[in-house]
Formats: sequence, structure tokens, C-alpha cells
Amino acid sequence: MTDFKPNCLPLLVGSLPMDNHLEATHLMLQYTPEIPLWVQLPLYREEGMLYQFLPGMPGLEIRGDDFYIDTSTERFEDEVLSFYEEYMAIVEEPEKIHGSRFALTDRTARGFSVFMETVKSLPHLPLAVKGQVTGPITMGIGVKDQAGRLLFYDERMRDIVTKQVAMSAMWQVAKLSELNTPNRPIIFFDEPGVVGFGSSTYISITREQITESLKEGIDAVHLAGGVAGVHICANGDWSLALESGVDIINFDAYSYFDRLILYREDLMSFILNGGILAWGIVPTGNPEYVERETLDSLWRLWSGQVQQLESFGISRQKIISQSLITPSCGTGSLSLEHAKKVLSLTMALSERIVS
Repeated sequence: MTDFKPNCLPLLVGSLPMDNHLEATHLMLQYTPEIPLWVQLPLYREEGMLYQFLPGMPGLEIRGDDFYIDTSTERFEDEVLSFYEEYMAIVEEPEKIHGSRFALTDRTARGFSVFMETVKSLPHLPLAVKGQVTGPITMGIGVKDQAGRLLFYDERMRDIVTKQVAMSAMWQVAKLSELNTPNRPIIFFDEPGVVGFGSSTYISITREQITESLKEGIDAVHLAGGVAGVHICANGDWSLALESGVDIINFDAYSYFDRLILYREDLMSFILNGGILAWGIVPTGNPEYVERETLDSLWRLWSGQVQQLESFGISRQKIISQSLITPSCGTGSLSLEHAKKVLSLTMALSERIVS
């Protein structure tokens, strides 16, 4: 586990409902200056959750607004070979990640380069910086091949997706490390797809497949010198995340805290071993909830949840030192007015907790 102690600093998930990356970056810095992140603007099709991290994948085909992996072409095997050759070269010489196919570009991630330029020009460095990538499970069950089959069900494609995600995370750690912040870069794997484990929809996906894919990404972040987090914005089998070796778990505390604490032993072990909880306590899923909630109401909700953790025998001081305050998910689907309220509440709650 990481030795980073965030002490309930505010942190965002990633997406904003804006169309200008520089303006979005400046807005983000207003509310999360200590741990800023590069912004994702899903108003651009290229910055959709799945497509944004697909470039570099063998067999990628784009047809208008549709995209898929075509494994039937004559060139596919050559593309797979090239993919693995580049991957192995990076494993042997990690510095080769910089000019590789796994680098984010302005075509799908303009927010990253804008973020780097902006942070370098700040008068004071932030404590840490955050990046994010769509996780291997969500990517694998969200992207299909030319026949409409989910990639995660194909053993070879599952391995390719897992390595694609892991290398994207490693590249981000390498680039963000150039900022020389006091604490190591943080990379979150956005994994709403994990909640499908055990359901009839994904009944043939095994626990081992999920844990192996997650572990490969987490290991890549650690190998590059980063801190690994996982963001799950719905309910699921929380033992998968708690036992994954991840440093930070970002969960929807607004809606699912009562489900998380059912995993009492795993949760206690995670916290006592230094794991960080990123409390997604500010709602984003429903505009009505955003309008309804206030700083006082969220403070009462969070305080009650902390008291429940304290009843497990974990001190309030330890909980606070190993916590972050976040929205429950990204704000890209909200109106700008609602998004700004979410950001404001996130910062204000953080300030009240530590005041």
C-alpha cells in the first residue's frame, strides 16, 4: 500500500460537461488544486469512455460513430504480432513506453497535454497529480469484435485488452512523473464493469479472470512508480477491489456505503494495511439529487458513515488520514451548472472535515 496520506483532500473522477480543454482544466484547478487531474470532455466522441483508450489496439476499425475490433482481416495477425513485440520491448526497457503506441495523443485525449502544460506553468506544484484509464474489465465487456462478441470472452483478446490498459496506465505514470510533484502520480482504473460479476449477463466470466486483469494493470502502475486506484460507481462484489492490491478504492458512498460495509473483514484489512478510501459522497447520477443536497446534508451523511467505520474499531484519525472526498462519478453527463455545484460541494465538504 502507498504511504500517501491525503487527509480528505478533494479529488475529481475525470469528466466535465465542457467543450474547451483549457477552460475545463482551469475550472478543475479551482476546486482540486492539491490533486488535480487531466480532464475528459465526453462532448467529443473521441473522448468517450471506451474509445478514448483504444487507439493502438490491433484490428481497430472505425465506421462513423461505430468502432470494433476486426479479427477477420488478413493483416490482423501481423498487427497482433507487432502489438506484442512492442509490449515486450517495453517490459525489457520501460523507457520505450514514451514513444510507443500506448501514448495518449491530442486526437483522443487533448486534456492530457493541456494539463501537462498548465501544471508546468503553475507557481506552486500540487501535492500529487491524477490520471485515469478505462479498466480492462469495462473495456473488455464494452468493446466487441466484428461478429458482435465481447472481447473479454476471447482469451487472446482479453489479454490484449488487459495489456493495452496496463500500458496506457504505465505511460501516464511516466509522463506525470515529469512534473516532479512531492507525491507519486495516481492512476485510477475506471471499472463500472466489475459490478456485472456474478450476474446472469456475464455468468461465464470468472473471478480469476477479473482479478488477473485488474492485477496486471495495478502491477504496471506500481512498476512505473505510481499509486493505483480503482473507481467503481455502482454496487458489486466489493471483495474483488478490496483484495486486488490496489492502493485507493473510489466508491459511491452516497448510494452504496451500506453495501460496502457488508464486507467488514476485507474492508478493515484494506484500511489497516494503509489502503485509502475515496468517498464518492457528492451525488452525480441524478440532477435532482445534486439540487437537493447541501454541504450540511452531505456532512451529516458522511459523519454517520464514518461513525459506522469507527464502530469496527478503526480510529477516526486513521480514517480521515486515509480518505479522499470525491463526487460519486464523473460530471460529464450533467449540466455545467450542476457540475459546478458538484465540484463546489466536493471542495467544501473536504474543507469542513479538516477544519
